[in-house]
Amino acid sequence: MNFAFSSNAFKKHSLSETIRFISNAGYSGIEIMCDRPHLWPEDVSLDELKSIRALLYENGLAVSNISAFMMCAIQDFLHPSWIEPDKSYRALRVAHTLKCIDIAAALGARTISTEPGGPLDGMDRAIATEIFMEGLSRAVSYAEEKGIRVLIEPEPNLLIETSDQFLAFANAFGKDRIGLNLDIGHAYCVGENPVEKVLALKEFIGHFHIEDIPASREHRHMMFGEGGIDIKQVLKAIEQIDYRGFVTVELYTYQDCAPQIARKSRQYLKDVCGYE
Repeated sequence: MNFAFSSNAFKKHSLSETIRFISNAGYSGIEIMCDRPHLWPEDVSLDELKSIRALLYENGLAVSNISAFMMCAIQDFLHPSWIEPDKSYRALRVAHTLKCIDIAAALGARTISTEPGGPLDGMDRAIATEIFMEGLSRAVSYAEEKGIRVLIEPEPNLLIETSDQFLAFANAFGKDRIGLNLDIGHAYCVGENPVEKVLALKEFIGHFHIEDIPASREHRHMMFGEGGIDIKQVLKAIEQIDYRGFVTVELYTYQDCAPQIARKSRQYLKDVCGYE
């Protein structure tokens, strides 16, 4: 199994430092956050992308996924979303995603992940879904030209929270045109059985996020073994579907000890789950 670690835990470190930390922790991949301080598209040149790709090669890391989810450089974790009432503001989300597709192509990534619409904030669900599809179609068409797969990441309290909502959206949008970034913790938060969802959604899955979540199902990413998810059984299910991509550990809640938690989580995967 191929394990990566998300750079979003390393906001207190530069991308170059993060690459070295994740490599030294024993991972073979890194998910890169396309936001400050790591890879905000407006801040990076083509020459810098070439240097980043060289540094990844030197450290034995592949890019597991480009995370185009957060836009904190403009507002916050969830905004601007795909469904902003202000058309010009949500256009920033579309433009950002197109630039992230270019970055993915430049760094050899096969996928980018994005938010599942955004917070409804009182908007009618049908209207929000239509707006999301309109903006997403532009990004997906561009990604198809570049050979990149766009993945939707369901998340609690956003337009698409559950696997059923994702399936309905995918079937309406065109299920061969988009994929799923299955966040194991998010599935658990919305009351789903992660093992069952791995098996049921295998045809859509292009990438995984994995973390533990409190047994209360509160949306809070935790170190493996400290919450209610049976991580070992989830990984067995991923093996069962013959998945060949990356499983990315996403523990952004540990900003103050990111290098240590990267090592600790990789050790857990070895010692408890049996993955060298």
